[in-house]
Amino acid sequence: MNPDLNVKIKCPACNTENVQVQVVNEAILKTKHHSIVWWLTVGWIWTLIKWLVFTIPALIIKVFGLGKKQKIVNITKKKGVCQQCGNVFDIG
Repeated sequence: MNPDLNVKIKCPACNTENVQVQVVNEAILKTKHHSIVWWLTVGWIWTLIKWLVFTIPALIIKVFGLGKKQKIVNITKKKGVCQQCGNVFDIG
């Protein structure tokens, strides 16, 4: 038998063991950026050439946000909800 399964969780506010454990999923939207090394070596010249040669298409892409690279990062956390006082707290 696993000893971790028999651990009693106590509410930090009212000290009761009447606690329900829930897993909460948090989704965060992150935008990918280039590093400083890329901007010092390639980025500044690419941006200059892009705006001089491709002004109209670059404006269209910038206005409609077609060039953004975004990804969703999911983070799962364990939360304890006290059934006595309603306190919500993080678990380990």
